[in-house]
Amino acid sequence: MGELTVALAEAVTTRDVVQAVADHVLPPFRADGLVVWLIEGGRLDVVGAAGYPQEFLSLVDRLPLTETLPVTDVLGTGTPRFIGSEAEYCRRYPTMESVGKASPKNAWAFLPMIASGRSIGSCVVSFTRERVFSDEERTLLTALSGLVGQALERARLYDVEHARAQELQRGLLPRELPRLPVACAAARYLPAGRGEEVGGDWYDLIPLSGDRVAMVIGDVMGHGITEAATMGRLRTAVRTLADLDLPPDELLGHLNDLVSDLGDDFYATCLYAVFDPTTRTCTFCLAGHPPPVIVHPDGTVLCPHLAADPPLGAAEPPFEIHELHLPEESLLVFCTDGLVESATRDVDKGLAQLRRIVAQAVPRIPHLWSGRQGDDVGCLEDLCDTVVSALLPAREQTDDDAALFIVHTRGTAADDVATCSLPDDPRAAGQARKYVRKQLAVWGLDDLTITTELLVSELIGNVIRHAKGPICLRLLRSRSLICEVYDGSLSTPRIRHASYTDEGGRGLQLVAALSRRWGARYLQDGKCIWTEQSLPC
Repeated sequence: MGELTVALAEAVTTRDVVQAVADHVLPPFRADGLVVWLIEGGRLDVVGAAGYPQEFLSLVDRLPLTETLPVTDVLGTGTPRFIGSEAEYCRRYPTMESVGKASPKNAWAFLPMIASGRSIGSCVVSFTRERVFSDEERTLLTALSGLVGQALERARLYDVEHARAQELQRGLLPRELPRLPVACAAARYLPAGRGEEVGGDWYDLIPLSGDRVAMVIGDVMGHGITEAATMGRLRTAVRTLADLDLPPDELLGHLNDLVSDLGDDFYATCLYAVFDPTTRTCTFCLAGHPPPVIVHPDGTVLCPHLAADPPLGAAEPPFEIHELHLPEESLLVFCTDGLVESATRDVDKGLAQLRRIVAQAVPRIPHLWSGRQGDDVGCLEDLCDTVVSALLPAREQTDDDAALFIVHTRGTAADDVATCSLPDDPRAAGQARKYVRKQLAVWGLDDLTITTELLVSELIGNVIRHAKGPICLRLLRSRSLICEVYDGSLSTPRIRHASYTDEGGRGLQLVAALSRRWGARYLQDGKCIWTEQSLPC
């Protein structure tokens, strides 16, 4: 009983309690079977067992409390039942003779489990051989069932809270990472050891205009529901700011203000990166976060040595911008410090180990560079499993949450991009329409010609009337047709609410009506107005 008491004190989940009973109760009595039921919604559900085949457990699972069974008898009376043979079982419960014969056991101790003055379930300790239970054994088993009942009640409360915490975590993290023409990704989130299993690590893959993609990974310092809630706020803020097409340094500046407003005790590390597939450049900022590991198709593995700015909440903007030029295809491996840092390993050693693991694993994964998304997503999942199992073989070695985020990037093919410089005068609209007709014919997208001509006419007409040159038109063929018009002005386009008698002011209304979505992003020397149209089926 002393050993069982210690084991039950250490047990956290229902499964832990059942395992403790199997380890510490069955051997002293030379028992070889255990089934534990808990009352759930007017029935008895099997929550754990040992020594029984699954077929039999399915037979005795989800039992109505109204059935006349030994397990329901002990719940109704609060008194244990000790049955020493199959014949005795069939004599006492003739209607359940089939269950007794199906059981691989021949003697049973049916014990009620009571906690806080009420029955919460029942357990049976069973034996392959027939036996007679002595008074000492009956007394001891009854006492043990009381200990188990208290432990199960505590574990069930933990399981409920744990399930709620996990639901919260799943709601805050991406349910599914998008598969984009220029990037696909896989990720793993590993909460720290036992406990609520929620924390402040997060990751995201966010599509941007112009077929670009944003990649973010962050870590709210601390562990628990408060940190998870803060993470949710930051992730939502990042998505909102990303929709504004802010560059990485400006976005982290706004995020730093948000974390600072939360209080002096809140800090977070973050890496925010933007990949442009047409130039194959990755622009990013580090706020107290480890840099990415880059893998080239030839097997080269790089980890740039960059000085990170302080964490969000402690930083003083502006943040330093870093830029990498990537090959046509590459892997970007992001992680939080919980993955690479432990009591026996500092961050630098952990990152070096991460590089070695990735360098060894990537050549062994077939089809990674095949170019087919269905293949590479599966490969990324396999790579995530390899990295996690190598860096965190035993979760007890770290008391921090860990996140791994691997992104496969692809550059846009040169023949999917068409660019045309236009004069800063009214002739530009006509030249743009002519260029659109020619290029869409080359791409076999003649069905979009009339709509695209109208769009570029309106956008370039707005530049001529309200902005300034130089003017540039760029078309991108991807999962949609993207039309971009660049100019040298920072003025913001806004949709007007034109009245019936107005002769103008409906241009952007027309743009919004003809395109799937549209918007603007700002550059150092001007802006870009863009539209997206769905491709013909």
